Amino acid sequence: MLKQSYFSIAAMFLLLAVSGYSQDNDSIVIRSIFSEALKDNTAEKNLEYLCKKIGGRLCGSPQAEKAVNWSEETLKKMGLDTVYRQELKVRHWVRGEKESAVVQSKSNGNHDLHVCAIGGSIGTGEKGISARVIEVKEFEELQVLGKKNIEGKIVFFNHPADPTFYYTFNAYGGTAKFRVFGATQAARFGAAAVIVRSATLAHDDFPHTGVMHYADTVKQIPAIAVSTNDADLLSGMLAKDPSLKLTIRTICREEPEAVSYNVIGQLKGTEHPEEVIAFGGHIDSWDIGEGAHDDGAGVVQTIEVLRIFKALGIRPKHTLRVVVFMDEEMDQRGAKRYAQSVKDAAPGTDKHIAAIETDRGGFTPTGFSIDATDQEVGKIQSWKKLLLPYGLYNLEKGGSGVDIRDLKPFGVPLIALVTDSQRYFDYQHAASDTFDKVSPRELQLGSASIAALVYLIDKSELKWRSW
Repeated sequence: MLKQSYFSIAAMFLLLAVSGYSQDNDSIVIRSIFSEALKDNTAEKNLEYLCKKIGGRLCGSPQAEKAVNWSEETLKKMGLDTVYRQELKVRHWVRGEKESAVVQSKSNGNHDLHVCAIGGSIGTGEKGISARVIEVKEFEELQVLGKKNIEGKIVFFNHPADPTFYYTFNAYGGTAKFRVFGATQAARFGAAAVIVRSATLAHDDFPHTGVMHYADTVKQIPAIAVSTNDADLLSGMLAKDPSLKLTIRTICREEPEAVSYNVIGQLKGTEHPEEVIAFGGHIDSWDIGEGAHDDGAGVVQTIEVLRIFKALGIRPKHTLRVVVFMDEEMDQRGAKRYAQSVKDAAPGTDKHIAAIETDRGGFTPTGFSIDATDQEVGKIQSWKKLLLPYGLYNLEKGGSGVDIRDLKPFGVPLIALVTDSQRYFDYQHAASDTFDKVSPRELQLGSASIAALVYLIDKSELKWRSW
């Protein structure tokens, strides 16, 4: 029965090739792509292994090394034409012992807060830091308060994410800036440390980590994130007792840089092997969760694209390349390394006609965001009739993703899978980003969506740029 099914699929594609393609033919192929994805559980099993057998995969860690090995082994087992590694150096930040933060108030007693160190932060040392707290909602308030009111205190950035945005990524930028730059801004006024409200719309007890940056010319101070519930608690306690103290303790540190890798697998094009359609996600994740939505889902979805093509017997005209990127969360060195390899490629090779990234969670796909010329955007929008039956209505000009953005100077159209964003920041960078939060069906709808777009780009006669 299985052999008969395989040969029926192969015969279908042979018939389409002989008869010439049309939109009706494309509808049949795309239907088969979605059918193959939705009846198969390979992506789900791959994600389960990443999350449960390996877990959080911060770059430079033993878990990240295991994830690299898993990626290479998985791609090799698929029987691809080529599988290889790209070496790079990555930072190796270590969280250390579990963080603690205790509010000490004469009028309200002591309260433990749910906190975590922000990625890249220095530690407090074994004794911790104990100081009064000053609450601000905007960077501009630091200037108004001045050094005399801030020096020696712990600055509490309590800026809630704006819930009025429909697309939650628009709310994220307005609050994540305090995580990224808060320590440096507060240190300019003599702050001893910072505690930052988690960058999420959710109200729960999970603190959200993420990367932060220090300035070379400003003293480095410790930075921690606090859950939204406890941010509200701390704010309420400060209103009643402005003289309360907060004691924080973190043992995070920076180790020497480590060697790591991007992992690449590809199917060679039958007509234009020198022209590449690249797609991928990042294998590294924050250490406090399992990295399920961010970005284990993206990794298994893009690996799945090649599995689907092989299962259906589709031989691409252009080379299809999956890139498992390393180090998106810290410094994006994997993205830089890949872009450099494209730049350094021998003349006439590695000519990218499109690059696709998926890093917005394994939720229901709604379309693609396209960073390209109007002509290229228009070409993709011309396929809307084919994609709309699968809920892919959003084909608009917009941003892509950090792992492919370094390809933009080469004139490559950059595309990102867009998903329903309502729950993404509930889990991003938190201990709650676990395997059980991903719907297998939604995950595979994303795999099929990328595979369908790759199929349409591959068969298109449009030359995306002049070389």
